[in-house]
Amino acid sequence: MLEVMNKNYVDMDEYPVTTELQNRCVNIIAHLFNAPVGEKEAAVGVGTVGSSEAIMLAGLAFKRRWQNKRKAEGKPCENPNIVTGANVQVCWEKFARYFEVELKEVKLREGYYVMDPVKAVEMVDENTICVAAILGSTLSGEFEDVKLLNDLLTVKNRNTGWDTPIHVDAASGGFVAPFLYPELEWDFRLPLVKSINVSGHKYGLVYAGVGWVVWRSRKDLPEELIFHINYLGSDQPTFTLNFSKGSSQIIAQYYQFLRLGFEGYKNIIENCMENAMMLGEGLKRMGRFDVVSKEDGVPLVAFSFNNKKDMHLAFKLSKLLRQYGWIVPAYTMPADAEHVTVLRVVVREDFGRPLVEKFLSHVETSLNELDSMTEAPLSTILLTVELKNTENAGEEDGGLHIPSNVIMKKELVPISKNIPLIGVKTKGVC
Repeated sequence: MLEVMNKNYVDMDEYPVTTELQNRCVNIIAHLFNAPVGEKEAAVGVGTVGSSEAIMLAGLAFKRRWQNKRKAEGKPCENPNIVTGANVQVCWEKFARYFEVELKEVKLREGYYVMDPVKAVEMVDENTICVAAILGSTLSGEFEDVKLLNDLLTVKNRNTGWDTPIHVDAASGGFVAPFLYPELEWDFRLPLVKSINVSGHKYGLVYAGVGWVVWRSRKDLPEELIFHINYLGSDQPTFTLNFSKGSSQIIAQYYQFLRLGFEGYKNIIENCMENAMMLGEGLKRMGRFDVVSKEDGVPLVAFSFNNKKDMHLAFKLSKLLRQYGWIVPAYTMPADAEHVTVLRVVVREDFGRPLVEKFLSHVETSLNELDSMTEAPLSTILLTVELKNTENAGEEDGGLHIPSNVIMKKELVPISKNIPLIGVKTKGVC
């Protein structure tokens, strides 16, 4: 990786081996995702900086393909839209805003935190460039039902004459599902799935800075989106939003494929999932949490307080865990499930059982600290006010007038500890 850090990834003529290794990685991933391979079909793909760039490229391909089809039919093509769940990662919102595509989101509901395929297909119209399904939701790690989506959309396409395709955002689950759930149909085995993106720097086990996007066949990637340049020495096709970058991550991804192989990846992902299940069981035993993530998903544990009155404590618990070095995000769910507050732990390769046990012990300690904070008696503040007998003084002096026959009494006044006192201006001695 150090040796190729200064080798420009896009200069195919000067560094042809980097290009060859990228093509081999695309080939390996295409086979992993069951891309059809034959004389008439051949999957194509490209390496990217991450899944965000991969999604932008896939979205552009869908938009241009839809525009070309509409123009050929003599129909307007000014108002494209894309259907997703409200649980999509922010890069989908970026794509919609940057490239002027309406984002139609399927709302979530309590207990169901992924896109509902039935509602998604209902939102599809003649201007829908694609439906985006997520394999490994950012919020809960859950896989969306791509098989059901494919079946429902096939029926709608047949009835309407449309040709609405599916893109699978497998940023998190692309390197999980093939090893843990090989029988699950979510990839190119489904006819309407035209492209898939995956992150190499998640469960692809490479340092941050590499992603991949693969199309079912060359016809799914419009030729006009591919640029041909020759000023680096020879004709070089390129389809990226970024251009120059080092080759380190490509080398690293290829190395991991060779070094680990299918069995190596499978062993690592199985171990991650076992640790995630151990973590989830430990949280359940505390009696304070509901685990909202599903077993069929990525190695991730999303959990919330089972008492709705304690939902607000998730942010305080997240803050308390930071003092032990744990960065555990707390967040509210998207539209129509905003009242649910969740904490999330992603279980990676280096999050072994000793760390699971240590994390659980720190959660228990933090819960005890939370309880002591909420059950603590009200704090008291003693206010001493200096008063003068101003019975004979005029009102214009602005003093506090106390008759001489009044007996003054000191008294402790309880004040809630949650009342902010900083910056409060007082008159008298405090």
